[in-house]
Amino acid sequence: MANFFDTSIEFLKGVGPQRAALIQKELGLFTFGDFIQHYPFRHEDRTQFFKVAEINETMPYVQMKGRISHREVIGEGFKKRLTAKFADETGELELVWFQGIQWVLDKIKPGVEYIAFGKPNRYGNKLSIAHPEIELLSTKSEKGGFLHPVYSITEKLRPRHIDSKFISKCQQEILRGAQTHIRETLPASIVSEQKLITKKEALLHIHFPQNQEWLIAAQTRLKFEELFYIQLRLIKMKLVRQEKFRGQIFNDTSILTQFYNEHLPFPLTEAQKRVIREIYLDLKSGKQMNRLLQGDVGSGKTIVGFICMLICVGSRTQAALMAPTEILAQQHYANLKKYADKMNLSIALLTGSTKKAQRKILHEALQNGELKILVGTHALLEEEVKFHKLGLAVIDEQHRFGVAQRSKLWQKNADVYPHVLVMTATPIPRTLAMTLYGDLEISVIDELPKGRKPIITTHRYDSHRLMINGFIKKQVEEGRQIYIVYPLIEESEKLDLKHLMDGYESISRAFPDVPISIVHGKMKPQAKDYEMARFVKGETKIMVATTVIEVGVDVPNASVMIIESAERFGLSQLHQLRGRVGRGADQSYCILITDFKLGAESKERMQTMVRTNNGFEIAETDLKLRGPGDLMGTQQSGALDLLIADLGKDGHLLQQARDIAISILNSDPELSKPENRMIKAQVESVKKAAVNWSRIS
Repeated sequence: MANFFDTSIEFLKGVGPQRAALIQKELGLFTFGDFIQHYPFRHEDRTQFFKVAEINETMPYVQMKGRISHREVIGEGFKKRLTAKFADETGELELVWFQGIQWVLDKIKPGVEYIAFGKPNRYGNKLSIAHPEIELLSTKSEKGGFLHPVYSITEKLRPRHIDSKFISKCQQEILRGAQTHIRETLPASIVSEQKLITKKEALLHIHFPQNQEWLIAAQTRLKFEELFYIQLRLIKMKLVRQEKFRGQIFNDTSILTQFYNEHLPFPLTEAQKRVIREIYLDLKSGKQMNRLLQGDVGSGKTIVGFICMLICVGSRTQAALMAPTEILAQQHYANLKKYADKMNLSIALLTGSTKKAQRKILHEALQNGELKILVGTHALLEEEVKFHKLGLAVIDEQHRFGVAQRSKLWQKNADVYPHVLVMTATPIPRTLAMTLYGDLEISVIDELPKGRKPIITTHRYDSHRLMINGFIKKQVEEGRQIYIVYPLIEESEKLDLKHLMDGYESISRAFPDVPISIVHGKMKPQAKDYEMARFVKGETKIMVATTVIEVGVDVPNASVMIIESAERFGLSQLHQLRGRVGRGADQSYCILITDFKLGAESKERMQTMVRTNNGFEIAETDLKLRGPGDLMGTQQSGALDLLIADLGKDGHLLQQARDIAISILNSDPELSKPENRMIKAQVESVKKAAVNWSRIS
């Protein structure tokens, strides 16, 4: 046999070709190796027995020994149910079945001793367990079981009798045959240094742990290994890039010093200064820079980007800034032009709507080196846009651009790659950034400029609408502008939401004399830009919109953000929307309006928003609540195809894994030393298998 773990699951006892096809489709498990890595998402404690008198409805799952004294079928049709009295020497409770009644009736006999397992519930003063698992008491089962694994399955598997119990039996079968095939995938030095158990022990105890200690040890081992190989790959990519791609060296800071001394519009924060120092070290290192700049909305990323451009222009190269939308590109251009004019530096804007005649002049000035800074949209990537020598490409809101688009910017120089600075106002938790962007250097601006007033956030219910309208009226009278954001465009039968058009009509009725804009994703781009521009100029006072206004548009006079059906938004999105206000000197407000009935998670989101303005704290909470897949639409990233590690909870393990991976690669980049042979073999086997980095085979 070439490899035990490459065996198809159809050869597993009890599976066969038809069930195998269904499991492959529903769970994506093709081989023994895939199957053994389908880890349980929780374990039920079958190690102890409870007396009936000890049981209450707050307990998760309980296991009891007792006799069935009475059975009865009650009701007709879909209300039909089977009840049975289950008793021990301390008391009795009711067992209930709504399905498979005849099968259960044939199976259970009064007066015989059974073990029952299930979740207790209380109805009135009566305790009951619905659909308990029930088995005859035997000398083996009397001793108590183990921590019982529970596996995720889908509804389509149930009719074919593929449930958690079935998967558990299959795992036992595979583990019996796997004992001689499981090889160690981490060097002994790491295993002992990190106090980890062996791979063989980990695989056994992740499925069938003897106790809680063994379960935790198995989880820790498998999580560490998974994170270690992901980090190893990312750091290796970074080292290869640094070796392969030499960078232009920029160390003339004369223009920068002039700007600092004569034209800097406001003092920089300590965080901005630190980030500029980090970037400057990259620019003069001789290695091509690839750096992610994270900073909350309004933290001053744009001025940092401009200062870095000055370092490049001072070394006789050009700089480009690419933004995802035309309105955002225009805004960046207007902001940077103020500074560039003071420094006598030529700057231009290139978007889809730049006229042909203007383009011709712009292309010439760009090619002969007269034009120093070019701001634009995707139009910068067009073939005919040729630089004399591009020194730095700054990409704003980088998650809106694909890797292929970014790489087009790198190709703009014939001889040497430009330095790349990607900026985002979406705070990414450290653990996620280390996994998603582990091959980039990361800089963070984690403080807001002095004098910026924190946005006051309140949570209100639908019933407070009159009070909210009164507040809007007062703000409009004081000359302020207001955003009102809705989650949907049309009515959805599934989501009972006050939708956008409805909202627009009721706002128009409530404020008949106030000019109102409306913007949503179904509008043509020109119409959208026209409405946005009216609001920016102050011609309209209220902007009713969907989330299309999320990124970047700067309206200093807008001081109120009202978010309808706020429970329908994720935390990061709520925070992004809130960041649209608070750009000017006035006190700004964010009002979250929700339905009165809120789930625990929605409540926590609202409380977090009211409590803090710190984007990184919000991102961490969001990661814990929703997991990494939903954040920033990152499911597509292979780096997040995690089998067992959880970026929301395993930050400490990720840091340890990363530190060890860095030290190994620093001392042995090719993994050629004898002590690293095992790591190299694992990396090679993973490359061949092209599946997750913790693959066993």
